[in-house]
Order: sequence, then structure tokens, then C-alpha cells
Amino acid sequence: MRPLPAVPYEVCEWVYGRKVQRNCHVSYKRNFYSVTHLAVGRTVDLRVTESTVEVFLGGERLATHPLFPAYARNRYSTHEADLPDGGSYSDWDAGRIRRWAERVGPSCAGVVERIFQSVEFEEQGFNAALAVLRLSHKYSAPRLERACEMALATGRRSPRYRDVEPILRSNQDRLADARAGDDGGPGEDEAGYVRGADFYGEV
Repeated sequence: MRPLPAVPYEVCEWVYGRKVQRNCHVSYKRNFYSVTHLAVGRTVDLRVTESTVEVFLGGERLATHPLFPAYARNRYSTHEADLPDGGSYSDWDAGRIRRWAERVGPSCAGVVERIFQSVEFEEQGFNAALAVLRLSHKYSAPRLERACEMALATGRRSPRYRDVEPILRSNQDRLADARAGDDGGPGEDEAGYVRGADFYGEV
């Protein structure tokens, strides 16, 4: 009789060909797990069990993370050692993202800053911030700035793409500006129902 294995057998799923993003994370089921910054841009494989996510590159295990529950969305598991020590390791860094947002306007910069404040490491906010900023490719910078202003006005702690994009798609920013340009005076139809001073003088 051979002794039982020291570690119980675990059923696992292999997921192949996942690219390590610029923020040093790889995605799995809408959540993100960090990988060493040396692997940014490389293609890795994931071994997923009931409790863990392991990241492999060429047969070498790069990282192990607890698996987020099935209901979790847009969560990050980050090992600080995976991130570079200062400086930029890719075309994008927090400073460049902030400068782009500032060129759009103060409200857009405010949205991006709140995104960075809502995460533990700034790298975790890169994708969310860039998603908002890239709306300026489809819509004008002034419209994006106005939409960001409206998103901030809702009181949401950290507005993101899902808050800003519907404002632009439904033209709410333009409608709000049109209402703001109205002086509030009566239109032609409304004026026909206003009784003049002569009427009240006869009472």
C-alpha cells in the first residue's frame, strides 16, 4: 500500500493565452490578478482551482492569488512586489494619465483622481482611467469634460466609464447645456396666457 499524497488532488481549469496588461495584471472572469512587471506584454497561462489562480509563463509559475468569488467584479489582487519600483515600465503611467485628464478639463481630472484614490495601488486604476479618457476619441473634449462634471455632481464617490459614457451616448450633456442657455422667460405660447396690468386694474 502506497501512502496517500500529502496534498489532496484538486480539480483545475487551464486558461491559455492571457496577455499581461500594462498595469501588471492579467484578467480572469472580470477580475484582475497581478504578475511581475517583467512579464508586461507577454502571454501567460492560468491554472484555476476552487480557491486559487496561478499564473504560468513557459511552465514557470510567476504568481499565485486567492480566487475571487464568482459574484465579484472588477476586483484586484495585487502583490506589491510585482509592481516596478518607481518610474514608468510602459507607455502609460499615472503622471501621463493625469496630464491627459488635465488637458480635457478640471472635472475630467477630478474623475481620474477619484479613480486613483479608490484603489490601493495606482496601477489598479490605469484601465478605468484610460477608459474614461478614450471617450474623447469618440466625443469632443468639451463634451467629455461636461459629462465628467455631471457624473461628479451625482455624488458618486468614484465615477467611472459606466457613469460617464451613458451621459454622452444619450446627449444628456447637450440637453443640460441647452437648458442652461434658456433665460427662463415665457415662450410665445406661454405669453398668450399672461394677463396684463390693465386686467388687474379693472378688478
